[in-house]
Amino acid sequence: MKTRRLGRIFRPNGRTLIVAMEHTVIFGPGKGLERPGETIARVIAGGADAVMTSFGIASHFARELIPVGLILRADGAATRLGQDVPAPVWFGVEEALRLGADALCISAYPGDHKEQATFDNLASVAREAHVWGLALQAEMVPGGMGSGPEFRTAENVALAARAGLELGADWVKVPFVQNFEEVTDVCFKPVVIMGGAQRGSKFEFLSEIRTAMDGGAAGGTIGRNIFEADEPEAMTAAIAAIIHDDASVDAAMAILKRQ
Repeated sequence: MKTRRLGRIFRPNGRTLIVAMEHTVIFGPGKGLERPGETIARVIAGGADAVMTSFGIASHFARELIPVGLILRADGAATRLGQDVPAPVWFGVEEALRLGADALCISAYPGDHKEQATFDNLASVAREAHVWGLALQAEMVPGGMGSGPEFRTAENVALAARAGLELGADWVKVPFVQNFEEVTDVCFKPVVIMGGAQRGSKFEFLSEIRTAMDGGAAGGTIGRNIFEADEPEAMTAAIAAIIHDDASVDAAMAILKRQ
């Protein structure tokens, strides 16, 4: 059963473009998320393989989400920066199965003072998910959300990614770092990059994706850089071209300019 679910998220080439749309719980219905159904339709038209989102969006827009894989955000990872508590597990395997989700996503923060609590969350959710054949994405963020550059090194991200796999994840989502091959070389399952906040330059952002793919990444789980874009469909198509067609950054930029 898990093989079928993973097949709804990853294409036969082993790659995926997941659009993250769970931000509203913490940050409110900002640009691109005021009318989720419309944004879902646009990213699917652009070539998204899966959508990661909240319980509310997943349940209300179930019909719109039929064409893509569905990942339910399990925890409160997107808590406001500086909140000194572990991310709570809000939704689990039972809710995911009722929604028809293919996977759960949960975060862990290696090197942060919340490391043990988030590792415990991850292991507990992984244990139950595997019993029911539900896939699991682990969002592994060294030092926690908003951590400084001293945490965002290839060595630290590699250790974080491997820890997520050892604790039961089917794939891991990690911050982009230079020398990304140092991360993927020690991982025996897929590694995707997280999109993070919008960059000042679309070229810079697409260049990161191209560099990550050249370093062995299996794709990306991208949120604000897609749904806050002026043309979410075009941005999705540009990223998908890099991930699935091995397009250059210039070719991806040309897709944006055609819109």
